[in-house]
Amino acid sequence: MTYIDVVDKILDSNDVTVGGGSTSAIVGAFAAGLLSMVAKLSLKKDYGLPADKHLEIAKELDVLNKELLQGAQEDVKAYLMIKNAYILPKVTDYDKEIRKIAIGNAGIEAANVPRDNAYRCLRVYKLGQIMDGKFNTATTSDFSMGMALAKLGVKGCVWNIEANLSLISDKAKIKEFEQNIEELKNI
Repeated sequence: MTYIDVVDKILDSNDVTVGGGSTSAIVGAFAAGLLSMVAKLSLKKDYGLPADKHLEIAKELDVLNKELLQGAQEDVKAYLMIKNAYILPKVTDYDKEIRKIAIGNAGIEAANVPRDNAYRCLRVYKLGQIMDGKFNTATTSDFSMGMALAKLGVKGCVWNIEANLSLISDKAKIKEFEQNIEELKNI
């Protein structure tokens, strides 16, 4: 599944395989794309950052863009792990235990993916902060939209981490995710 397939599924309200996690990653990719464009359109004149710094930022944002698009696809895979764990048999006690473990493992993966995407979105936001007030003012609306989307990407990913915590029985993993959430909420 490509990121275009993911976007198509997000837009299809009858499809329930893609939701907020993938959407948050796509939103982060949009933010990275917009902010990279702003950096590239700020190369020809001194706006308070040297051109090589704008170029360095743009290059990192382009990498983050690709990583977030891949992260959207990974989020779909993580959801399908949960779905597949829930359809495992639960006839015997052994079946129930295997199913419980599978659900917990899927929950960990389904929290790992948005956590990683959240940190990518946070990096996009922080790169934007470096450029704040030091870019081509003709791109102010693009910059503002990129920053708003980066922040929303972080928040959406955090909501997805939280949504999957109830599936996890490993207390240490839950604590780790809760620490990540606290750190990410400080955007």
